[in-house]
Amino acid sequence: YERRSRLSLRQQSELIKLFVAGATARTAGELVGVHVTRGFPLYASQGLIAAHLPSYRLSGEVEADESYFGGFRKGKRGRGAAGKIVVFGLLKRSGKVYTAIIPDARTETLMPIIEEQIEPDSIVYTDTFKAYNALDVSCFHHHRINYNRLFAERGSHINGIEKFWNQVKRHLRRVNGIKPEHFYWFLKECEWRFNGGNHKEFLTHLKYWVKESKH
Repeated sequence: YERRSRLSLRQQSELIKLFVAGATARTAGELVGVHVTRGFPLYASQGLIAAHLPSYRLSGEVEADESYFGGFRKGKRGRGAAGKIVVFGLLKRSGKVYTAIIPDARTETLMPIIEEQIEPDSIVYTDTFKAYNALDVSCFHHHRINYNRLFAERGSHINGIEKFWNQVKRHLRRVNGIKPEHFYWFLKECEWRFNGGNHKEFLTHLKYWVKESKH
């Protein structure tokens, strides 16, 4: 936040407001009348958000899914595509989402996250990806969604987490992409916005964290 300190209090306040409203760094700089790089105040604010996200566990009905960001579009896509950032998400229906960047989508990677973030005896919904097979012999109730067949039961879907991934990808396109080294902060911003409240609450929290970071 050294670069932020060179701005006036009014400029700082306006930049924070515009960030909360979803403006890109370039747009915020033009509106406030200051020159800002693509990474400021965007990444600085995201860093504060990531540092202040509360820890929590999910319970009840939880959807699990991975998603893939970035990389080259040629060749194999989706699972196993080269050069992509692999992200894992858990979403409690009508509740919060939890996200994590992972090195791969193997059972050995996913299961420890599931066991740490979800309360035992919860219902976990996944697709038919083989990495989730271990859930069949775990402390969870596993419901596997097969999109090649009509849903046999009402509620057998992972639409919630898939909708969240779509929101993240739309936001990523709007900000014209994120450098891989900053993607974690961007992801946690999306998690914060999904789990948080309204824009006024976001602004109150972020202003407090900025003020606190200066002491």
